[in-house]
Amino acid sequence: MSQDKVVRIGGASGFWGDSSVGATQLVASGQIDYLVFDYLAELTMSILAAARMKKPELGYATDFVTVAMKSVLKDVVTKGIRVISNAGGVNPEGCADALRALAQEQGVEVKIAVVTGDDVMPLLPELRSAQPPVAELQSGQPLPAKVVTANAYLGATPIQAALDAGAQVVITGRCVDSAVTLGALMHEFGWTPQQYDELAGACLAGHIIECGAQGTGGLHTDWQDVPDWAHIGYPIVECKSDGSFAVTKPKGTGGLIAPQCVAEQLVYEIHDPARYLLPDVVCDWRAVQLTQTDADHVRVSGARGSAPTDTYKVCATYIDGFKTTAQMTIVGFDAVPKAKRTGEAILERVGELLQAQGLAPFSATHLEVLGAESSYGPLANPAVAYTREAILRLTVRHPDKAALQLLSTEVAAAGTSWAPGTTGFAGRAGVSPLIRQYAFLLDKSRVNPAATLDGALVPLPLPLAGEGRGEGQRPFSNAGVHESNQAPTPTGQAQATINLIENDTDAVEVPLIRLAWARSGDKGDTSNIGVIARKPEWLPLLREQLTEARVAQHLAHLMTGHKVTRYELPGIHAFNFVCEQALGGGGMASMRNDSLGKGMGQILLALPVKVPKAWVG
Repeated sequence: MSQDKVVRIGGASGFWGDSSVGATQLVASGQIDYLVFDYLAELTMSILAAARMKKPELGYATDFVTVAMKSVLKDVVTKGIRVISNAGGVNPEGCADALRALAQEQGVEVKIAVVTGDDVMPLLPELRSAQPPVAELQSGQPLPAKVVTANAYLGATPIQAALDAGAQVVITGRCVDSAVTLGALMHEFGWTPQQYDELAGACLAGHIIECGAQGTGGLHTDWQDVPDWAHIGYPIVECKSDGSFAVTKPKGTGGLIAPQCVAEQLVYEIHDPARYLLPDVVCDWRAVQLTQTDADHVRVSGARGSAPTDTYKVCATYIDGFKTTAQMTIVGFDAVPKAKRTGEAILERVGELLQAQGLAPFSATHLEVLGAESSYGPLANPAVAYTREAILRLTVRHPDKAALQLLSTEVAAAGTSWAPGTTGFAGRAGVSPLIRQYAFLLDKSRVNPAATLDGALVPLPLPLAGEGRGEGQRPFSNAGVHESNQAPTPTGQAQATINLIENDTDAVEVPLIRLAWARSGDKGDTSNIGVIARKPEWLPLLREQLTEARVAQHLAHLMTGHKVTRYELPGIHAFNFVCEQALGGGGMASMRNDSLGKGMGQILLALPVKVPKAWVG
């Protein structure tokens, strides 16, 4: 195999609902060999399961067929581009059947492979009585009684096997987001399961493109520096056999290819960067280097890996009662206090009606005033209390659907009964099941992935996991560079700067955003916030001031557990803060407007830090 070989992979989707332009833009660019799609968030599986219960032929991300592939299938076949997608959801065979029907309609021939085996629902009865018992990864709680979905995060081996067998399109159910990229690269470069560094680099490439335009300027801290949002380019990784790659985008598109944009995506939702656990490899990304090689390319290198664990992560979902959310706008003087009083009046009235009808009180309520910095809590700017336009957002939970329907009917009374300037109702609030996530580990020997190509079984290599344990496994040192035992000792000018600040000499206080970029995201009820120093030499000072305790204190109004763990990524002069019990339950279980923690990085960027005056002019 040529050392100069480059495999080009375009990431066309970051979630089910992403823009329809990604696939057409990437295929038209002529810059890709593979087109990959990521559709499956944890709760998407529950939505797909509900769809399949209503119509057995559904249960997959229909947009993949009816929008994305409908627009590019002929070009994909003509250009020889191969497609990999986890759009199969809980019905990958149904997704493949729909794509075959589309191919027949368009008069093209395409070989379609399907990867299954992620559904572990049949194992649940046995797991309930297992010893040791199944325990949720964060809370330790036992397996819920009424589980809706339970899917193991599969790896890339079945995808590789399907491509080896000649598939042009591979459709999977649940797999880790980066597997759609890793599978293509394992096929192209013929890597063995023990080439851990190469696998870790490929997983990083998949991680950078798995969220669509987030790697090309989307959600960038310095948003004003990102040109042409309307035509933002979707990401392309140009990958080499050593596991390194370059990040780019289609020529002539908007967005921004820059180390800081790639760094923000690198730290997104990874927790411990020294032990990022994936089915095929345990990744160590602390020493990763980002280099701007030209205006349209950032080179990424330095990923390391070690043998995978013996377990898959399983994400299950279950129903825990019902939830509804109502919104209305309040305009005029004192909009914020008027909104708060309106919400309180609604809850008081409906609470009395519930009691009169013999129904239990709401199991939980949450009142927010959007526009008044509710998510900032005690950190809110006092001036926003005087805004003349605010949105009341009222969310409640109850085990009985009828109780929430009662609230949804009573909300409308605010339009004539209480605050002047009440308007902008979003319609009668709907009631939906409250779906919670439940994650646990399952021995890989209990899961049986399978791949078929146009109905014929594709042989998979055995064993699928655990190869190389012991011999050849690189031990991890200083895992994660946790602050309590791995904070490097600053020397020279860095220590002089810290001393200057500690002595409060010639120092000024500025918000963290002046010194760093940040991005935040969610994993269940845990939020992680990546913070990247704008200049490497600023890292020692940030290390001294951005302690676990200080970050926990700053975000205390959002966190139930108040536990923050700091990890360090020296290669990109960054920290990753893992904040537990920070999202009000997370996902659909959360009652907050920011249920996914997307705003927590922005809130942390308001943290005051002391710096020499010379740093800020």
